[in-house]
Amino acid sequence: MKIIIYGANEIGCNIAAELFEDHDIIIIDKEQNRTDAFNKLDIGYVSGNGTCITALKEAQIEDADIFIACTDYDEANIVACLTAKKISDVKTICFISKEEYHTSMSCKKDSESFCDLNLDYIIWPEELLMQEIFRIVTVAKALDAEHFAEGKARLLEYKLPESSVLVGKKLKDCTFPDDTLLVGITRQDELFIPNGETILEKDDKVICMGTASSLDILAGKFFHEKEFVKNAAIIGGGTVGMMLAKNLEKLKIKTKIFEKSEKRCEFLASELESTLIINGDGTNIQLLNEEGIEDFDVVISVTNNDEKNLLCSLLAKQTGVKRVITRVSNNTNVPLFEKVGIDVAISSNIAVIKEIKNNLNETNIDILATVEQGKGEVLELIIPNNFETKRIMDLKLPQGAIIGIIQRRHKVIIPKGNTLVLGNDTLIIFTTHKLSQELKNFFKA
Repeated sequence: MKIIIYGANEIGCNIAAELFEDHDIIIIDKEQNRTDAFNKLDIGYVSGNGTCITALKEAQIEDADIFIACTDYDEANIVACLTAKKISDVKTICFISKEEYHTSMSCKKDSESFCDLNLDYIIWPEELLMQEIFRIVTVAKALDAEHFAEGKARLLEYKLPESSVLVGKKLKDCTFPDDTLLVGITRQDELFIPNGETILEKDDKVICMGTASSLDILAGKFFHEKEFVKNAAIIGGGTVGMMLAKNLEKLKIKTKIFEKSEKRCEFLASELESTLIINGDGTNIQLLNEEGIEDFDVVISVTNNDEKNLLCSLLAKQTGVKRVITRVSNNTNVPLFEKVGIDVAISSNIAVIKEIKNNLNETNIDILATVEQGKGEVLELIIPNNFETKRIMDLKLPQGAIIGIIQRRHKVIIPKGNTLVLGNDTLIIFTTHKLSQELKNFFKA
């Protein structure tokens, strides 16, 4: 597949690095924006402006399958996609950063505000990041949380402390509730699919899938006892911080935002209903202490600067906060943040790559979620109507993949080896990134 990317920024580089081995990639941008990271990739480069027909034709837009506009400027991305559409049938993916653009371009056809710009897909990274943080915040002590089958099934990830009753036990000896499966373990930065003989160890990150009610029982039994998130502190009142606060308000979670800009604080106060706005710097330890930061169930640092987020998070940890979630712009910083004690480090780039891959998908399989910085993937497959009924144990799936959930009409099934797979079933499968393509080929329609 031929893919043209307009934007030699960090996200453009991440997309190119993820896709260049399997696709023909061409980057369009000014030569001065080209970095050494791009030079290390086997990709083409056109010096110019993606809004210009000349540059698009030099990149051979007429032969391209996908055009991705991901510069730091919304208007340039929109114009580039519209220009590409005028001279080719290419599928366009447009990145935006302003809520007003997202609102206006997402209007339905029957809306008064509808304006058909003929853009195929819009990605708002800040919204994807907020959604991921929100899912994790609302589940006490979880490192990750995903929802499937209209909320009837979930994935939760937890870290095993030394005091856990699960440490030292074989998986087959753990008394997990019915309708739950432990589908993955990350140990020393390596993700693998366990079996019954796997012995759980201290600091293992365990990934569980199951029905929503059964996972609540599992979490209460092994990871926290009737523990709920009642209050949250957000450091950084930008787009992500404000959207997160709005969603926490809906759940009646007491929320406080620390924002350095007085003008931004005034805007936040006009937009939010019950959130308390503090005009101050999240790196000010005296301010944090005065505002009782140690009493919050979770602190989320979402400024647009990695260094500041790290400092704010470490200060929060120093005051005694038990759970800290931190925004990370640079993917390579995620392991570093976790090694120095940050509970959850989240990069929007991982979610963005998932969205891009789903748009490239030429099979009948979608990527529902990624875990552990893309090391694991949750895939969704709809079984063809004419599929010959088989037990899961007879499917002979590639080793390293596990069917975590079967959705059959409105029913959610957590399968065992003798569970039947029927035509029209929707399978939700957990696998490692390395085996993802093999699994897609196995089920290729």
